[in-house]
Amino acid sequence: MSPSLALVLVVGVLVGTGVYLLLERSLSRVIVGITLISNGVNVLFLIAGGAAGGPPLIGATDPGEMSDPLPQAMVLTAIVINLGLTAFVLAMAYRSWQLHGHDEVQDDLEDRRIARRAALREADSRADDVGTDLQTEAAEARDETEEAPAGTPEAHTPEDHGGPITGGDR
Repeated sequence: MSPSLALVLVVGVLVGTGVYLLLERSLSRVIVGITLISNGVNVLFLIAGGAAGGPPLIGATDPGEMSDPLPQAMVLTAIVINLGLTAFVLAMAYRSWQLHGHDEVQDDLEDRRIARRAALREADSRADDVGTDLQTEAAEARDETEEAPAGTPEAHTPEDHGGPITGGDR
């Protein structure tokens, strides 16, 4: 038996749309993307499971006509895992909304350093580290997700909140 072309297209659209949304900076779009990818993979498992058959009970159905219960069990497990992952990301989005008023993921300082090094194509990766450290760059960094108030050149820095933020300040 060959799978239905419509189901294969549905899998492609679900996974493709999910990957596109997963690459966004908004956590609410990431949640929708994860859910779409999960649903696409679940449909793929069911397609790969083959044609529907009789119940897999010895004596009730001929062994050649029984359906395979493994894909269905894998889909049920994937649904539970997706529920847990969705709850976790939803909690992160809610916490981000409480702290910042939005659910967008901010740039990481180390990611900015790596991007700057790649742009400069430096042979020695430590050449731009002379005289700078992460705390200095954190004080100079501007958060793109927060707009600076009118009349101020920069957004808030960690010093605005009483000094640099460390793991023990929370």
